[in-house]
Amino acid sequence: MTKIKKNDFIEIEFTGLANNEIFDTTNKKDAEEMGIDAKNIKPLTISVGNQMILQGLDEDLEGKETGKEYSVHIMPEKAFGKRDPSMIKTYGLSHFTKQNINPYPGMALQLDNTIAKVLSVNGGRVTMDFNNPIAGKEVDYKYKINKIITEDKEKINALQDFFFKQRFDFEIKDKKVIFKDEKIKQFIDMIGPKFSEITGLEFTAEEKKEDKKPEKK
Repeated sequence: MTKIKKNDFIEIEFTGLANNEIFDTTNKKDAEEMGIDAKNIKPLTISVGNQMILQGLDEDLEGKETGKEYSVHIMPEKAFGKRDPSMIKTYGLSHFTKQNINPYPGMALQLDNTIAKVLSVNGGRVTMDFNNPIAGKEVDYKYKINKIITEDKEKINALQDFFFKQRFDFEIKDKKVIFKDEKIKQFIDMIGPKFSEITGLEFTAEEKKEDKKPEKK
């Protein structure tokens, strides 16, 4: 049986638990247990060793085999990090009431483009925690590697899903990946070398063709 190695592209399904409670999953049944819509829940395609999943889980993948079930216990340093006291901030209550928000302990709010949890409301002051809810906790993952991805198109789309959060048209010619949309050329210029290191392919994007002006006679 082939063992997984760095840069391999794999399809993986997993469930993450903290304090024996599920907080993350690619399994429809486990998603339903969390009370979330499982319609779009599906296995994830990632490249091993390239920080496309949690560090502790990523490091555990090398040497594993497809089709087998594994589990790993991960300390905070390689999970969601330690709790950072500087991420706890205090705001005046009026900051919320003028937006018709009545904060209470345990309430989750989007503030400064980040989801934060209300820790306390006292004396006209609201204390908010911007730490990841799982920060400082040891976590456990159950996972199974379904298969190794060998098709270049699937690999490139997996990279697009992770880095771009959308897919752009491309074609592959002689181990060269050419993106059709010149809008992402600057991103390909920056991240293309990393993509090449992972896939062994060359990456480029078509440049915008400038309209030729008619020659004066």
